Amino acid sequence: MAAVSGNRPHVLAVPLPAQGHVKPLMSLCRQIAKHGIKVTFINAQSIHHKILSASAAEEEDDDDSDANIVMTAVPDGLSPEHDPNNPFTLFELIERINGDNPDQKISCVIADLSFGWVSEIAQKMGAEFLGFSTPSFASFAILLHIRNLIQQGYLDTNGSPERSDMIRLSDEIAGWRNNEFPWSFPGDLKHQKIIFHCVQSYKAADKANCLLSNTCYELEPAACDLHPNILPVGPLHLVEAAKTPEKSRSNSGNFYAQDTSCLIWLDTKPSGSVVYVSFGSFAVSYEQQQLDELALGLELSGRPFLWVVKRDIANGPHAEFPDGFLERVAGFGKIVEWAPQDEVLSHPAVACFVSHCGWNSTLEGVSKGVSYLCWPYFSDQVHNESYICDKWEIGLRIDCDENGIRSRYEIKKKIDMVLSESRFKENALKLKETCAKSVAEGGSSYKNLMTFIDHLKESA
Repeated sequence: MAAVSGNRPHVLAVPLPAQGHVKPLMSLCRQIAKHGIKVTFINAQSIHHKILSASAAEEEDDDDSDANIVMTAVPDGLSPEHDPNNPFTLFELIERINGDNPDQKISCVIADLSFGWVSEIAQKMGAEFLGFSTPSFASFAILLHIRNLIQQGYLDTNGSPERSDMIRLSDEIAGWRNNEFPWSFPGDLKHQKIIFHCVQSYKAADKANCLLSNTCYELEPAACDLHPNILPVGPLHLVEAAKTPEKSRSNSGNFYAQDTSCLIWLDTKPSGSVVYVSFGSFAVSYEQQQLDELALGLELSGRPFLWVVKRDIANGPHAEFPDGFLERVAGFGKIVEWAPQDEVLSHPAVACFVSHCGWNSTLEGVSKGVSYLCWPYFSDQVHNESYICDKWEIGLRIDCDENGIRSRYEIKKKIDMVLSESRFKENALKLKETCAKSVAEGGSSYKNLMTFIDHLKESA
């Protein structure tokens, strides 16, 4: 990196424009900023407005780190001349930032590895390039092996399996079956090809001086040992909670305003009684039959439940519930459009988490010691399910029937099982302690984060 002695370090952060990518990178940047390092955080225009709107709706207060973070935006790409993936857009932005701040030129670029081309921009501007990985490191590692898997005849050039063999990176890491890869999109080859093309840009990992990963070594040591430049600094939401008050911050990276009324509702419920259901921020639309089965399964369980139902959860303009459902569950169920998930999972009333098993949700639940019921949809979620059910043994799969539907009876049965067998909770509490130790002073992620921050200061 071309450095100028005496300059204040200045980090440019470039996330993939999705909640699950923006939020962990923002958590990392907030920690960097707390050490006096300036951060410019770039979002697509629409994402930028979502974050500002959500924070305004929650009337959040700034803290000391916010003064060191500048939020900015690039066009969304709604027209060809405004393509956010156009390298010249970012190149021009960096030139403008450096021109306006001659003593605080960008010294380091931290970019989501989905944007491999950013490494070339950083190199041209004389800045260090560091990659940021949001999935589990096992899911990241399989992406680095794509070229070899194609050459060895396991995959075709669209990412579809050519052989039925399970693919394993090591004996200690769960393997990937057909249609379980991070780029798999069962039944939709068009979208799979798009995702597969995008994830191949992870080859830019070879150009990064190090790979920052939202995991901790103790959760997946075999995967972390696969790459020499991996720097596990997570769980980043836990780092954030350990170093700031529990109140969410204006630069939290939330896309949606959180309905905090659910926390007051949880206060009225007995300890370890509530089933929390949330399938994340990504728009996964379920057929009405499946939505009905989920609703009726929660009702059939007879247990208190908190269910996050986004407007786009079902195929149609809005979610529709079975006739009379809302009236029948009014005494023990609560439905919100978006919840403060970290606070919900910390609440003593919550017993288990019905989740899509996205990595952020997985880390949030694991670090809070909750049991899981797994409902993965696509991408890395199926492999995360393997961690949860097979490796860590903190939850159960909710299985589909012969028609591909998770029935109300299966849902009730698995709720009863996960809450009646103490081993799931016992294992979950052990993992909670593991995560807490990793981010505490002297822990593996704490040391890695401090090493990284010292590097930023020394190399500016």
